[in-house]
Amino acid sequence: QVHLVESGGGAVKAGGSLTLSCGADGGFYSRICFAWFRQSPGKEREKVAMIYIPTSEPSYHASVKGRFTITQDYAKATVYLQMNSLKPEDTAKYYCAAQPTNCYGDFVDWGQGTQVTVSS
Repeated sequence: QVHLVESGGGAVKAGGSLTLSCGADGGFYSRICFAWFRQSPGKEREKVAMIYIPTSEPSYHASVKGRFTITQDYAKATVYLQMNSLKPEDTAKYYCAAQPTNCYGDFVDWGQGTQVTVSS
């Protein structure tokens, strides 16, 4: 189990930008895939972006494609989510998660979440 620490949430106006960070205590060892999820009241949890650590290959939910970018800094054991052109519908609590086997299995490590609020 890896301890994940999220930061970077806040309140911004529509069209603005924000960067979220997810630090993995102890490094990326035995964790092959990281993802950002989001959830708002009354809505189901949604996987926003995912990154395959060995190659940095990213994938995105259609709703954020072209606006969000997921990256990693292996030396710092940190995954980032750069969010541009933010919309009110992006408002949610964002969670960082990791899993050890592939990018399609269960995510076993979760951060505490960080709130992102986008006003119109």
